[in-house]
Amino acid sequence: MGQSVAKAVLANDLNDISAGLVRLGSNLVGQDLGKIIGGENLGVNATDNLEELIKNSDVVIDFSNPELSMQAAEISSKHNKILVCGTTGLSDEQKLQLKNYAKNCVIVWSSNMSIGINLLMNLAEQVAKILHSDYDVEIFEMHHKNKVDAPSGTALSLGEAVARGRNLNFGEVCRKTREGIVGKRTENEIGFCALRGGDVSGDHSVIFAGNGERVELVHKASNRDIYAVGAIRAAIWAEGKPRGFYTMQDVLS
Repeated sequence: MGQSVAKAVLANDLNDISAGLVRLGSNLVGQDLGKIIGGENLGVNATDNLEELIKNSDVVIDFSNPELSMQAAEISSKHNKILVCGTTGLSDEQKLQLKNYAKNCVIVWSSNMSIGINLLMNLAEQVAKILHSDYDVEIFEMHHKNKVDAPSGTALSLGEAVARGRNLNFGEVCRKTREGIVGKRTENEIGFCALRGGDVSGDHSVIFAGNGERVELVHKASNRDIYAVGAIRAAIWAEGKPRGFYTMQDVLS
């Protein structure tokens, strides 16, 4: 994702690359970012110093892991920098902490930066509102074999959208796993199925199953560049916004 973001920034006339972060102690430290992503030299070297990177940038785009994302949010809050975060697997406590950090800066977070996925979330909420509980809801997702969290953050966000559409408490109605004799499906249950394998960038389906018919909303990502493009759109949108916590739904609205 780091390379995808860097390439997308270079393709956009409204942005410049100010810095790029690599792992602590990486042999890439000090190398030109252009060389790292397979292009011409940019005159900007890779660093493993997160605070220096944030201090020297206007916006930080982060697709990393929950621990590093929370560090980035804390430092962005300290220096009043914009943070666009697409990290998934955050706990409820970490999401709350993000909102606290956003009191001192602009933070845009989304479980998925794809414009198409965020449209799907909106559609899922509207369809859930129209179809009511006459239609059972199941959410299917598949990702590459290296993804560590399941269900995906995007799948959970889709489930939350369905719950909003039906005025339900998502925590009370979500069913993340089924195994053995679990009994019949409850009326308001939102079920999840997570598959992992190969190099799948991300497939998501929201299935509304009724008696005699089935409505399916589907999004398939063929590569990860869509997440980079969405994150850059969020970064441009965030400039000049009041301090606070935003999502891609705010960006697209």
